[in-house]
Amino acid sequence: MRAARTATLLLALLPALSWAQQTAPTTADTSGQAASNEEAVTSKVPLEDIRRFVAVYNAVRAAYVDPVDDNKLMQSAVRGLLLDLDPHSTYFNKEDAEAFDEQANGAYEGIGVELQQQPDNASMKVISPIDDTPAAKAGILAGDLIIAIDGKPISAIDASEPLRGPAGSKVVLTIVRDGKPKPFDVSLTRQTIRVTSVRSRMLEPGYGYIRLSTFQADTGSDFQKHVQQLQKQAGGQLKGLVLDLRSNPGGLLTAAVQVADDLLDKGNIVSTRGRISISDARFDATPGDLLKGAPVVVLADAGSASASEVLAGALRDNKRARVVGSRTFGKGSVQTVLPLDNGDSVKLTTARYYTPSGKSIQATGIVPDVELKPAATPEEDALPASLSDYSEATLPGHLRGDDEGTEGYHAGAVLPGDAPINDALAELKNPGSVATRLKAEAAKAEAEKATKAAAAKPAAKPEATPDAKAEPKPEPKPEPKPAAKPAETPAKP
Repeated sequence: MRAARTATLLLALLPALSWAQQTAPTTADTSGQAASNEEAVTSKVPLEDIRRFVAVYNAVRAAYVDPVDDNKLMQSAVRGLLLDLDPHSTYFNKEDAEAFDEQANGAYEGIGVELQQQPDNASMKVISPIDDTPAAKAGILAGDLIIAIDGKPISAIDASEPLRGPAGSKVVLTIVRDGKPKPFDVSLTRQTIRVTSVRSRMLEPGYGYIRLSTFQADTGSDFQKHVQQLQKQAGGQLKGLVLDLRSNPGGLLTAAVQVADDLLDKGNIVSTRGRISISDARFDATPGDLLKGAPVVVLADAGSASASEVLAGALRDNKRARVVGSRTFGKGSVQTVLPLDNGDSVKLTTARYYTPSGKSIQATGIVPDVELKPAATPEEDALPASLSDYSEATLPGHLRGDDEGTEGYHAGAVLPGDAPINDALAELKNPGSVATRLKAEAAKAEAEKATKAAAAKPAAKPEATPDAKAEPKPEPKPEPKPAAKPAETPAKP
């Protein structure tokens, strides 16, 4: 953790150091060619663009219809600078930075939802509601768009965490959901969110189930405790484990790495690569598998993002687990929080994740070994149509993925309920059985569809058989003319 903190501080200082090098006299002391190369990345300040910015800034201060506070104007400018980079880079004022840290530590006051600010600054997309929080209990769904809070449009709200507030206070969200004819309001009561990121139970004798809803500071240690409890219930050794990462929006990378390490004896877990070498990192497993080789099936869906994709990719690439579910979200970028001297922070995308096989997760996600489809539901209970294409690749301004746009790509689906758990258990007990069953069901459905189509088709009229070609009638032979009688000679009187 000390190395990570040092890296964060150095990243925060690099721009300032580069600016100082431009304005201060040049010294003969250098710290090596590598350092010079990295400093060169940030030392070329576009002075013409900065002059243009200052001109616009002064014009707004002098001529805008109402006076604008300098601090507010500058914060808006900084937010705008980050907004067009990618969907995950953002600016935190001091209060928002503290709230972000609280969320990572697993306790804060709010409604319990992972949000994504949209580029138009007029809405926020719900990435995922957190289990057993006011948002989840009120029926907030992944993919919903929040367009107003307490009747105030999102564009008019300054804070980047506007849903935070004292426990017990109420908040009204205006939601836009595909499939609904118009926006609707949802009233929620804030509470202290103590996110229990790990839950477990026995599915059958010997077969355990662990649900990871997010990755926070204590997720790794809690995972170990739950594995030990399941092992004890199983009489000392589990026959297998279903690891549920559905709608897990991610969180701390270190927590995901710790869980992967607990299930691996050796091998790479994840690597990161950025523009500067300090963003490059590699995490490898250490000896010791808590399950002692018992098989694992990872359950994932379109709501599984970031650190949960890292975990799924690490276990699958190391042939430690099979992935069942649907294609994951595809957030394969690393964000580094850079603290500023005034207490504010910048969350900046600094690198990309790569699975042990060297593949980037960005905008492609993890493709499951066994793909499940959402269960058919009544139209009024169906998930929003937007979830049929719910992925990083659909976010405006997202980073381009290495394999993005390949033929055959389709976004995953959100897979709620217990049916996917049952399928994961079946795959755990008998690898390949679920794929075989699904293939048979698909073939049966196609056959039934063809039968119904044939039955519904109107009976075809018998085709008129063309008349046989009439044989030409023989022309009638001309009858022979009777021989002319001799003219009668009138009798003589």
